[in-house]
Formats: sequence, C-alpha cells, structure tokens
Amino acid sequence: MKIKEILENKDIISWLFILPALLGTLVFIIIPVICSFSLSFTDWNLLSDIHFVGVNNYVAIFKDNFFWQMLVNTFVYAISVSVLGVIIPLILACMLNNKIRGSEFYKTAYFIPFITPMIVIALVWQWIFDPNIGGVNTLLNLHINWLYDKNYAMPVLIGVSVWKLIGYNMIIFLSGLASINQEVLEASKIDGANAFDTFRHVTVPMISSTVFFVIVITSISSFQVFDLIYMMTEGGPENSTMVLVYSIYKYAFEYFDVGQASAIAYVLFAIIFVLVLFQWKLRKKMVYNEE
Repeated sequence: MKIKEILENKDIISWLFILPALLGTLVFIIIPVICSFSLSFTDWNLLSDIHFVGVNNYVAIFKDNFFWQMLVNTFVYAISVSVLGVIIPLILACMLNNKIRGSEFYKTAYFIPFITPMIVIALVWQWIFDPNIGGVNTLLNLHINWLYDKNYAMPVLIGVSVWKLIGYNMIIFLSGLASINQEVLEASKIDGANAFDTFRHVTVPMISSTVFFVIVITSISSFQVFDLIYMMTEGGPENSTMVLVYSIYKYAFEYFDVGQASAIAYVLFAIIFVLVLFQWKLRKKMVYNEE
C-alpha cells in the first residue's frame, strides 16, 4: 500500500491517532492490573523467587484484626469526607449563585486549595496543628496534640480533606445551578415557597444529576486517600489513621510483602466496585426524572 493510499484511509489514520493512548493504557494500566492481580495469589518479597500460595493472602488479611481496623478507618474517613464534601460545597454554591458581592473572589479563593499540590497543603496544615507552635493552639490557647492524639488525628485529616475538596465540588454545583430555569424558581416564590422550601423541592431535584455525580466521584476518591496521610500522620498515632491504600504502600515497600499488598488492593477494588454498583442502582431514586 502506497503512502498516499495510507494517508487517504480514514480508518488507518484514526488508529494512528489513538495508538499512543492505547499503548499508554496497555503499558501503564492493563498490564499492571493483570500482574498485580496475579501477585495477590503469590508470596514475594521483591527479591526472592515468586511462590504461588493460592488464596492464602486473602484468608490471612481477613483473619487479621489489623485489617478490620484499617477497614473501619477507611469507611469512617470516606463517609465523613463524602457527606461533608457534598453538603458544604452545595450550600456555598447556592449562596454564591445569588450573585452576592465579591462572589468571583470567593469562587477563586475556594478553588485555590484544590489546585494546590497536596505536599504544600500537608506541610501548611502540619504547622497549623503543631502542638507547640501551631496556629490553632496559639490562637485558641489550647494544648492539644492534634496529630499525635488518636482521638483528634482522624477528624483533622477529614477537615483538611474537605477543605481542599470544597472548591472543586462547588464549581461543579455552580455549573448545575446555572442550568436551572429561573422561571421555575420565580414560580415557586409566587406560590409562596420560602427559601428553604425552594431549595429542597425545586433546586435540589433540578440539579439531582449533578449531586449524584459529585457523590460518586467524591466517595471513590475518598476511599483512595494516600498522600495526605503519608505526609501528615503516616497512619498513626496507634494506627488510628491507617487506611487501606496507605497500608498497601506499607505492606509492599516497607514490609516487602507484595502478595498481601496486592490482595488488599483488590479487596479495596471490590469495595469500591460494589459501592458504585449500589449508587448506580439508587440513581433512579436520587436523580429527578431518571428513567
């Protein structure tokens, strides 16, 4: 086939354009997924030979009380961030959608934390919650070891995560609010509905598809938290902030137990998969006018 004929063949040209993306997906996603799933049935410490052990890794982690503690920590973190990370941005978006004075400034201010690198976020909040020179203890005249007390470490991480996430979810909600027909809102006011009734019975149903989308992406990202915990607590104190994704890193690169690390990874995958299926089943009840 001549070069001219190749260039005139739309199918070949199309495949050539998407070939880099396909190769990247194959090399960096599909092959690693297959390899890691295979490794979950093996015993390997990164140095010695790989030994097949069947489902022993899965049996071992389900018998380990430490795994159940990590699972509880993961659910506490994910549920808290998912709830607060949806409700607070929705309220803020409704407030800013009313064209209050300085709304553009507030939108920018809320969005900046989301685009700020997590390492910077973690370092700043570590200083803020430092028990000796931290801003919180200094301003409030407290003496609390925020990140070194198992009763406070997880709430601090949840608060920081929600603070970073607010801007992104708020922008998505604002785009949904912009699509609402203003005549519907005006009609509700004419019918005597107050602000809360309008929000509950008109605004939320009209943007329910946006709310559903935000809930799904927020819950998935919350179950995959790693960098914030790696930078701020390293799973402590007393494993009170140890979650599944961080434990995968610990098992693989500190304990050199790649088999169990891979097994935990696929348990987490199963949890997220079931969660998304459950949310998808509920979409007809959550999303207005969903067929």
